Amino acid sequence: MDIESPPLLRDTPKPQGERRGLVIVHTGTGKGKSTAAFGLALRAVGRGKTVKVYQFMKVPSARFGEHRLFERLGMPIEGLGDGFSWKSRDLEHSAELAREGWARAEATVRAGEHFMVVLDEIMYPLRYGWLPLEPVLACLRERPPHVHVVLTGRNAPAELVAVADTVTEMTLIKHHFQAGIPAQRGIED
Repeated sequence: MDIESPPLLRDTPKPQGERRGLVIVHTGTGKGKSTAAFGLALRAVGRGKTVKVYQFMKVPSARFGEHRLFERLGMPIEGLGDGFSWKSRDLEHSAELAREGWARAEATVRAGEHFMVVLDEIMYPLRYGWLPLEPVLACLRERPPHVHVVLTGRNAPAELVAVADTVTEMTLIKHHFQAGIPAQRGIED
């Protein structure tokens, strides 16, 4: 490891633009997309802001770690799906759930009552063709100016990347599954 001197001067100019709602995308094949979105949600709630989380692939009865914590904080989180496609018994039903879920999520974004709306794992129904991309892009473009929207999932479409203000691609470098270590509660749930 090379040792660096800490910077003594700011190396980027201070932004002068107006504060407004952002579209933030967390994508890529690495872990941490949902975790990063939940971190933003917690940061907002910590500042007294209202946040709503929609999870497009989780079932409404899911009780993962984030559900338990968000419930304690009074932060609404809603599962919209019936699990990942390999767990689905009826893919047309899964697509129908995604469309119904999008209608609820879109209404929330457009209503402007939340500081932040998280659309967790929305890339899956987009990629599978369960949701058309254009209505999602239109909602993002037409949302109230103060609403932040965070979208997660692998392989974000180029059109969504173009609309977004911030895009982070999580890259897999090493994963414990590769060494035969199973998922850990509290890490991957």
